[in-house]
Amino acid sequence: MFRNAAVVTAMLFANVCMAEDWPQFMGPNRDDRWSEQGLIEKFPEDGPKVLWRQPVGLGYSGPSVVNGKVYVSDYQLTSGDTTPDPGKRNHLEGTERLQCLDAKTGVPIWEYKYPCTYNISYPNGPRATPTVADGKVILLGAQGHLACLDAESGKKLWSIELTEKYNAPVPQWGYSSHPLVYENLVITLAGGQGSVVVALDATTGKEVWKGLTASEIGYAPPVLTKAANVEQLIVWDADNLNSLNPKTGQIYWTEKLKPDYGMSIMPPQINDGKLFASGIGPVGALFELDQKKPGAKRVWEGTTQRGLASVNSAPVIVDGVIYGTDCKPGIFRAVDVKTGERLWQSTDPISTDGRPANSGTAFVVKTDKHSFIMSETGHLIIADLSREGYKELSRAKILEPTSNAFNRAVVWSHPAFADKCCFARNDKEIVCVSLAE
Repeated sequence: MFRNAAVVTAMLFANVCMAEDWPQFMGPNRDDRWSEQGLIEKFPEDGPKVLWRQPVGLGYSGPSVVNGKVYVSDYQLTSGDTTPDPGKRNHLEGTERLQCLDAKTGVPIWEYKYPCTYNISYPNGPRATPTVADGKVILLGAQGHLACLDAESGKKLWSIELTEKYNAPVPQWGYSSHPLVYENLVITLAGGQGSVVVALDATTGKEVWKGLTASEIGYAPPVLTKAANVEQLIVWDADNLNSLNPKTGQIYWTEKLKPDYGMSIMPPQINDGKLFASGIGPVGALFELDQKKPGAKRVWEGTTQRGLASVNSAPVIVDGVIYGTDCKPGIFRAVDVKTGERLWQSTDPISTDGRPANSGTAFVVKTDKHSFIMSETGHLIIADLSREGYKELSRAKILEPTSNAFNRAVVWSHPAFADKCCFARNDKEIVCVSLAE
């Protein structure tokens, strides 16, 4: 179904879902591939068919879809100003919540909620997409509330306040690292001395192992791969790119990769033995994973003239090309994997006026035929991405941009793709649109 490293992660994630589900951030294998067939190739003139809309509160976190249920988290604001300022923490009072909705109708089935005071920058709700595996839902709130719930009933099985357990400060932009389930472990970034990353027993919440110390934990979700015939957990903190044994936390290798402001955000992307990670700075690098013993060799580094510096949205790697947004000047680029050479650029996936957008955001999901792109403008785009250029086939506005960033309205939430549908949200509603041909 998937190629190269994706084949390995598909096997590692076999306990997470069936192929048609979207159980976590960026899909079954955290690589933004969708294997569904029979999909629309051009939107009708009036846009895709809207199957339902359901009100939600504030949130950057994307939805997950498993076994006919949609899981989406939000923040119910009671007081405070949400106007964002990168250098300022906003103080808000409200309630964090996880809703379970019927995937066919949008009707709420259950909810889990708790009072939560925010003291973070860009405070528009939780960041981390719920992770669904083995009948459980793992929720990580913006202030570090980690909870495991029964996926069917919403009953709380266990919960932990990461800041208290690990004596950890809340990151400037909140806890954002989408939890990872590996075998019977919940792996997440925590913080504190020797506990940048922790692995907890999925049944009890008890700590199994912890590891790494860094100046800050960063925001990037951990990812799994296999190289040198060894399963490796890749953790990118604010200082280094690290490879660990996912069962024990043993460190295999570490490579320095330090973005500005502690903003390691994108999940490192792995394809055909190559690993790419980048952030604001511009800081980025392409590594060759050693296939004889665990290790990584830096092939090239990003500069203002080479590569791309991704921030809010992870790039995808297809047939030797990296496709993604470069935060400054805020433009969509194609980059050669082997050399870092920029092949072409376009503002179309992130803008409607032809101008670059600071920290421009576009979430790309590759199918067998085309790519679906969720633009920060609220448009869903069907496009062909190739080494030769960007070819837009169709676009439709499915959401209003409701968040504020750099004095413009944006949608900064990764959608879910399942059951031949797209599930997308802003700060007011979640919508389900049909993508069936």
